[in-house]
Parts: sequence; C-alpha cells; structure tokens
Amino acid sequence: METLREQSVAFTGHRHYDGGCDALLSLAVRRLYHRGFRLFWSGMAAGFDLAAAEKVVSLRGALPGLRLCCAVPFSGQARHYAAEDRARYDKLLAEADEVAVLAEQYDPKCYLRRDEFMVDRSACLVAWYDGSKGGTRYTWEYACRRGVERVNLWRDPQGTLF
Repeated sequence: METLREQSVAFTGHRHYDGGCDALLSLAVRRLYHRGFRLFWSGMAAGFDLAAAEKVVSLRGALPGLRLCCAVPFSGQARHYAAEDRARYDKLLAEADEVAVLAEQYDPKCYLRRDEFMVDRSACLVAWYDGSKGGTRYTWEYACRRGVERVNLWRDPQGTLF
C-alpha cells in the first residue's frame, strides 16, 4: 500500500472554479507524473474536482500509465448537479480506472470522510485553494497534519512550487 501512496496525488478545490488555471493544472499533472506519480484521486465535486479529473483523462495518451481514481462520497453524489456537470461526472466515472463509493447515502460527514480517504492514500495534494473556510480548507489542513506534500495552484500561478 505504501508504494501506491508514494505514487498517488489527491486533488481538492473550490466548486466555483472558473477554469483559470487549466494550463497550470496540466503542467502540475505532467511534472508530478515525471516525478513518478501515476494515480490521481478526484473527489468528483463540481468545479475544480471535475476539471482536475478531466485533465488527467486528457493527458493519458501522452503519459502512459496515468490513472484516474474517483472517490465518490455517497451514491447519487451528482443528483443535484447542473445537467452539464452531471454529464461530465457520468463520463468521468465511466472513464475512471478506479471508483471507490464510500457510502450508500448522504450523511453530514461523508465529504470529510471522502477527503480523508484521498489524502490518506496520497503523498501529494494539488489544490485550488483561496484560503476561505470549507471543505477545501479542511482537506488542506488535514494533508498538512498527515505530512503530505501540498501544492496550491491558487497561490502559485507560475507553477514554481513543484
């Protein structure tokens, strides 16, 4: 399991992601791949999570062995997504190399459990984190407590941290 952890990256970011760092996200995946990372975990939330998962899928042809892993907090996660995001979600789940559904139904702590699940399986966290309160902050701070390398694309627009 430790070997897989050393090859794994988790993504976290805000739902209001506007695509502003897509080029940097691509660069981050490529640089981490060249450092030996192969498994990339997405929590599949609308916004940054879906964009990061799409980036991994789009780079598979250029980066052999690149794998998308999806951590779904509960069955029916995308039920209330906008139609476009629901279609993206469904497509990504179908293209994923691994899908872990962590609970059959929603409960108030399911997103935090999902975030911990991804961080506990990863050696690096790539975030789009503006410092505000919420799940992204929780995941960032949890990764810090767990000693996981962290890269914040929000604070590093030139990609110098990795």
